[in-house]
Amino acid sequence: MTVRTSAVLRTPAATRDAAVAHFAGRLTYEVDAADVAADLGAGVTGWVLVDSRSQESWDQGHVPGAIHLPHREIADRAASVVPDGVTVVTYCWGPGCNAATQAALAFARLGYPVKEMIGGFEYWVREGGPIETAGGIERRPSDPLAAPHGIPCAC
Repeated sequence: MTVRTSAVLRTPAATRDAAVAHFAGRLTYEVDAADVAADLGAGVTGWVLVDSRSQESWDQGHVPGAIHLPHREIADRAASVVPDGVTVVTYCWGPGCNAATQAALAFARLGYPVKEMIGGFEYWVREGGPIETAGGIERRPSDPLAAPHGIPCAC
Protein backbone atom coordinates (compact mmCIF):
# COMPACT_ATOMS: atom_id res chain seq x y z
CA MET A 1 0.00 0.00 0.00
CA THR A 2 1.37 3.39 -1.02
CA VAL A 3 1.00 6.20 1.47
CA ARG A 4 0.51 9.49 -0.27
CA THR A 5 1.64 12.75 1.21
CA SER A 6 -0.35 15.89 0.67
CA ALA A 7 0.86 18.21 -2.05
CA VAL A 8 -1.10 20.97 -0.31
CA LEU A 9 0.44 20.36 3.08
CA ARG A 10 3.98 19.52 1.91
CA THR A 11 4.82 23.12 2.82
CA PRO A 12 2.96 24.07 5.99
CA ALA A 13 0.64 27.07 6.04
CA ALA A 14 2.05 30.26 7.50
CA THR A 15 1.65 31.15 11.14
CA ARG A 16 -1.26 33.41 12.03
CA ASP A 17 0.91 36.52 12.30
CA ALA A 18 2.76 35.81 9.07
CA ALA A 19 -0.52 35.14 7.24
CA VAL A 20 -2.10 38.36 8.56
CA ALA A 21 0.95 40.39 7.51
CA HIS A 22 1.03 38.78 4.06
CA PHE A 23 -2.67 39.15 3.20
CA ALA A 24 -2.98 42.62 4.71
CA GLY A 25 0.08 43.57 2.70
CA ARG A 26 -1.43 42.30 -0.54
CA LEU A 27 -4.48 44.50 0.00
CA THR A 28 -2.24 47.57 0.26
CA TYR A 29 -0.93 46.78 -3.23
CA GLU A 30 -3.99 45.37 -5.02
CA VAL A 31 -7.62 46.17 -5.72
CA ASP A 32 -10.05 44.20 -7.87
CA ALA A 33 -12.18 45.28 -10.81
CA ALA A 34 -15.39 45.14 -8.76
CA ASP A 35 -14.03 47.63 -6.20
CA VAL A 36 -12.82 49.95 -8.99
CA ALA A 37 -16.27 49.73 -10.61
CA ALA A 38 -17.99 50.47 -7.28
CA ASP A 39 -15.88 53.59 -6.70
CA LEU A 40 -16.27 54.82 -10.28
CA GLY A 41 -20.02 54.24 -10.13
CA ALA A 42 -20.30 56.12 -6.85
CA GLY A 43 -18.14 59.01 -8.04
CA VAL A 44 -15.54 58.43 -5.32
CA THR A 45 -12.55 60.73 -5.75
CA GLY A 46 -9.01 60.76 -4.41
CA TRP A 47 -7.57 58.30 -6.88
CA VAL A 48 -7.06 57.90 -10.63
CA LEU A 49 -7.15 54.86 -12.88
CA VAL A 50 -4.27 54.49 -15.33
CA ASP A 51 -4.36 52.20 -18.35
CA SER A 52 -0.73 51.23 -18.97
CA ARG A 53 -1.30 49.40 -22.28
CA SER A 54 -0.31 50.35 -25.81
CA GLN A 55 -2.21 52.84 -27.96
CA GLU A 56 -3.62 49.96 -30.05
CA SER A 57 -4.98 48.23 -26.94
CA TRP A 58 -6.42 51.48 -25.59
CA ASP A 59 -8.16 52.09 -28.91
CA GLN A 60 -9.75 48.61 -28.82
CA GLY A 61 -11.41 49.57 -25.55
CA HIS A 62 -10.63 50.83 -22.07
CA VAL A 63 -12.29 51.57 -18.75
CA PRO A 64 -14.31 54.81 -19.06
CA GLY A 65 -12.61 57.57 -17.11
CA ALA A 66 -9.18 55.94 -17.18
CA ILE A 67 -6.08 57.90 -18.11
CA HIS A 68 -4.01 56.41 -20.91
CA LEU A 69 -0.34 56.38 -19.92
CA PRO A 70 1.70 53.47 -21.28
CA HIS A 71 4.10 52.16 -18.67
CA ARG A 72 7.17 53.11 -20.74
CA GLU A 73 6.09 56.78 -20.70
CA ILE A 74 5.34 57.18 -16.99
CA ALA A 75 8.73 58.51 -15.91
CA ASP A 76 8.54 61.26 -18.54
CA ARG A 77 4.83 62.14 -18.49
CA ALA A 78 3.31 61.27 -15.10
CA ALA A 79 3.76 64.71 -13.56
CA SER A 80 1.87 66.35 -16.45
CA VAL A 81 -0.99 63.82 -16.41
CA VAL A 82 -1.48 62.68 -12.80
CA PRO A 83 -1.78 65.14 -9.90
CA ASP A 84 1.00 64.85 -7.35
CA GLY A 85 0.17 62.71 -4.33
CA VAL A 86 -3.06 61.21 -5.69
CA THR A 87 -3.36 57.43 -5.38
CA VAL A 88 -2.88 55.71 -8.71
CA VAL A 89 -4.52 52.42 -9.69
CA THR A 90 -2.84 50.79 -12.68
CA TYR A 91 -4.18 48.18 -15.06
CA CYS A 92 -3.06 46.39 -18.19
CA TRP A 93 -4.57 43.59 -20.25
CA GLY A 94 -4.87 40.87 -17.61
CA PRO A 95 -3.13 38.33 -15.44
CA GLY A 96 -0.81 37.27 -18.27
CA CYS A 97 0.57 40.80 -18.70
CA ASN A 98 2.83 42.66 -16.30
CA ALA A 99 2.52 46.18 -17.72
CA ALA A 100 0.35 47.20 -14.75
CA THR A 101 3.05 45.96 -12.38
CA GLN A 102 5.71 47.86 -14.34
CA ALA A 103 3.49 50.94 -14.27
CA ALA A 104 2.91 50.61 -10.53
CA LEU A 105 6.64 50.35 -9.96
CA ALA A 106 7.27 53.45 -12.10
CA PHE A 107 4.66 55.44 -10.15
CA ALA A 108 6.04 54.19 -6.83
CA ARG A 109 9.54 55.30 -7.86
CA LEU A 110 8.09 58.76 -8.52
CA GLY A 111 6.58 58.83 -5.02
CA TYR A 112 2.93 58.21 -5.88
CA PRO A 113 0.82 55.96 -3.67
CA VAL A 114 -0.15 53.13 -6.01
CA LYS A 115 -2.21 49.95 -6.32
CA GLU A 116 -2.66 47.49 -9.14
CA MET A 117 -6.10 46.40 -10.39
CA ILE A 118 -5.74 42.62 -10.36
CA GLY A 119 -7.24 40.84 -13.34
CA GLY A 120 -6.75 43.95 -15.47
CA PHE A 121 -8.95 44.89 -18.39
CA GLU A 122 -9.71 41.22 -19.05
CA TYR A 123 -11.56 40.83 -15.76
CA TRP A 124 -13.12 44.28 -16.10
CA VAL A 125 -14.73 43.04 -19.32
CA ARG A 126 -15.47 39.53 -17.98
CA GLU A 127 -17.35 41.08 -15.04
CA GLY A 128 -19.46 43.19 -17.40
CA GLY A 129 -17.78 46.56 -16.89
CA PRO A 130 -18.44 49.29 -19.45
CA ILE A 131 -15.94 49.66 -22.30
CA GLU A 132 -15.13 52.96 -23.95
CA THR A 133 -13.97 53.21 -27.57
CA ALA A 134 -13.96 55.99 -30.16
CA GLY A 135 -17.53 54.91 -30.92
CA GLY A 136 -18.77 55.49 -27.37
CA ILE A 137 -19.44 53.35 -24.32
CA GLU A 138 -20.74 49.81 -24.58
CA ARG A 139 -21.33 46.84 -22.30
CA ARG A 140 -20.79 43.25 -23.24
CA PRO A 141 -22.47 40.35 -21.50
CA SER A 142 -20.58 39.28 -18.41
CA ASP A 143 -18.86 35.91 -18.21
CA PRO A 144 -21.03 33.73 -15.94
CA LEU A 145 -17.88 32.23 -14.41
CA ALA A 146 -16.55 35.68 -13.43
CA ALA A 147 -19.87 37.36 -12.64
CA PRO A 148 -22.56 34.84 -11.68
CA HIS A 149 -26.02 36.19 -12.55
CA GLY A 150 -24.36 39.38 -13.82
CA ILE A 151 -23.09 40.35 -10.37
CA PRO A 152 -19.39 41.31 -10.54
CA CYS A 153 -17.28 39.43 -8.03
CA ALA A 154 -20.17 39.17 -5.56
CA CYS A 155 -17.64 38.91 -2.75
